[in-house]
Amino acid sequence: MRLLETVAAHQHGTTAKHLARTTGLALPTAYHLLRTLVHEGYLRRDKGLFFLGDAAERLGSDTAAQKRRSTLVDALAHWRDAIGVPVYYAVYREGEIEVMCVSDTPGNPAVEEWADFRETGHAHAIGHCLLSQLDEEARRDHLDRYPVQAITPYTVPDNNALLRRLERTRRMAPVIERQEYALGTACAAIPITVGTTAATMAISLPHDQADRLLPAARRLQDEVGRRLASIALSISI
Repeated sequence: MRLLETVAAHQHGTTAKHLARTTGLALPTAYHLLRTLVHEGYLRRDKGLFFLGDAAERLGSDTAAQKRRSTLVDALAHWRDAIGVPVYYAVYREGEIEVMCVSDTPGNPAVEEWADFRETGHAHAIGHCLLSQLDEEARRDHLDRYPVQAITPYTVPDNNALLRRLERTRRMAPVIERQEYALGTACAAIPITVGTTAATMAISLPHDQADRLLPAARRLQDEVGRRLASIALSISI
């Protein structure tokens, strides 16, 4: 690790002798370790100088991604505890609804995914919010692949009814859904603007607490708005 750190500090490369001297390693030991690191792809050697290899750069990239995800997880946990509701983060990526992160507690459990979230975007607030951010062509493409189907007696009845609802959705307004995906549950989702990615954060509550839903969603929207600049990179994962 000391060898890798030392090489990383020399953008234009450095020699084995310098590395041995800087790290306090005996030269034969340094040579042995350097050969191993080159063989494994963590270093590369060019004209007697050592540089970071592809494996080391991927390691750095993975570590950065983990740190960004940790930032997002911490933010969701903070809002979960502050508002007292489960919090979800989802994106629309390459034609699919992806729930990326869920933060809940035993006292405030998340909605059980009893029907695949990706295939039932017409029936839950997350899906409604994401689809409302797409253009008409992308919405119709999604519904061609995942047409409306009855999930509960409250589910939107058909594709055209859903498209009309999506057209009426105000750009930054919370999207509300009551018992359309799961009986006894009410959900709300807020749109998140990060570049060109359609994203959302959502909450859920038992239906008998539905009067809390809109105030909680608006509080989440305010909280996210205040912290969006600091978590924008994290929520683009």
